[in-house]
Amino acid sequence: MTDNFDARLVALREAHTELVDRPNPPIKPDNGIYARYAHPVISAAHAPLHWRYDLDERSNPYLMERLGVNAAFNAGAIKWEHKYVLCVRTEGWDRKSFFALAESDDGVSGFRFRDLPIELPEAAEPATNVYDMRLTRHEDGYVYGTFCAERHDDAKPHDPSAATAAAGIVRTRDLERWERLPDLKTNSSQQRNVVLHPEFVDGRYMLYTRPQDGFIDAGSGGGIAYGFTNTMEGAVVSEEKILDPRVYHTVKEVKNGQGPAPIKTREGWLHLAHGVRNTAAGLRYTCYLFVTERDRPWIIKYAPGGHLLAPEGDERVGDVSNVVFSNGWIADEDDRVFIYYGSSDTRTHVATTTIERLLDYAKNTPADGYTSGASVRQRTDLARRNLELMKAKGWR
Repeated sequence: MTDNFDARLVALREAHTELVDRPNPPIKPDNGIYARYAHPVISAAHAPLHWRYDLDERSNPYLMERLGVNAAFNAGAIKWEHKYVLCVRTEGWDRKSFFALAESDDGVSGFRFRDLPIELPEAAEPATNVYDMRLTRHEDGYVYGTFCAERHDDAKPHDPSAATAAAGIVRTRDLERWERLPDLKTNSSQQRNVVLHPEFVDGRYMLYTRPQDGFIDAGSGGGIAYGFTNTMEGAVVSEEKILDPRVYHTVKEVKNGQGPAPIKTREGWLHLAHGVRNTAAGLRYTCYLFVTERDRPWIIKYAPGGHLLAPEGDERVGDVSNVVFSNGWIADEDDRVFIYYGSSDTRTHVATTTIERLLDYAKNTPADGYTSGASVRQRTDLARRNLELMKAKGWR
């Protein structure tokens, strides 16, 4: 190697190691619900150098980045062999996304990608793009991945932007070998944000879906739906029923969709979802929480109003600004919960909390009153109670 090539490679390796190994302290004070952290856990710069650079001086004398990585976000998540594993949507400079596994010992720092991305088996009809995989450890013994498989809409041959969304399905037993199953079939013309429930329900697989009319617009699709299939090997959901509807002038007015697979608790199933509303600056994505019954996971038990997680600070800036989106969380054996979320379609962050905190939030946060009058009454009631408490304790 020439001195310049060698020096550049050393500098690149040192910068990459420093990035991956940097501490990631929690931000203080937090809001009592969860803790955010100072740095993203995964970014485009975390991608291994050997994915991006041709390291052979003969074919790349200037040590140029040949296959750049644009973003690393919207990661599925699973605890696997004592490690926190993310299935990261990794997007190249060519706009194509692919899946890659990154692992950490503590779940908040030190995430390193495995040596190679996942070589996803093709479906009968190859997808142009794949993204946003949810990982579900099902009681049948498999880990399933459900994701969006995007293809050009050939019914509109003269519109290069016309696309269709289908729910792709893979499964694995070891996170190494992935079996491609046929795409989910439903009566909806477009389908994304499909998530597999972790347990059988009356002997059948239960799926959370999001029926929609267009690739972007939900249209007549009414919100988060659910349905059942007898098998995942050629899954068919013949009837979709709305579980969590869209509602006017809320965080889920335009669209909403299930995030990761729900977490089972003593109170029921914890659900994390994303809600979308329109603004003068475009669509705003936030995450919200609700709880469904243990035996009837399609019946909502608690539904706190408003968002749980919204973009803050640098999270609001990126390829698609003003967005947070989660399709992965991990509930640890000690009750701790790691919420992994993408910000502005660019990078991946983590927020940590506990099951007990999330249940307290769900049970004791008022539901949306749907009017300004109801909203101000909720806030006034809280303020009056606090004023009486402050007076009794001599705080003012």
